[in-house]
Amino acid sequence: QVQPVESGGGLVQAGGSLRLSCAASGRTFTGYVVGWFRQAPGKEREFVATINWSGQATDYADSVKGRFTISRDNAKNTVYLQMNSLKPEDSAIYYCASAAAIRSRQAVHYDYWGQGTQVTVSS
Repeated sequence: QVQPVESGGGLVQAGGSLRLSCAASGRTFTGYVVGWFRQAPGKEREFVATINWSGQATDYADSVKGRFTISRDNAKNTVYLQMNSLKPEDSAIYYCASAAAIRSRQAVHYDYWGQGTQVTVSS
């Protein structure tokens, strides 16, 4: 029922920054956990970060901790992923997903997924 729509991807040099946005369509994100996942060609989808409705509880994959920051603005029905110090291995399609009741690193717990936005980090 809560359909995420991602934006903000693009091409950036190593060491640069991007901010991804995830906006809700259909209804608001009220009460929903929102997570970011990514998938590179030929690889499995992996967890990146998640945030609860209040914004007070966050979780990050070890590979991005200290470089990425997840936040949300509930008044704007939007979740953000600020990505700093980007590395070539961060290149992937980034997906935003929502879960009604579970804050989890497991993709199976998320009910609604966006179409993804491409992030490419050059050397």
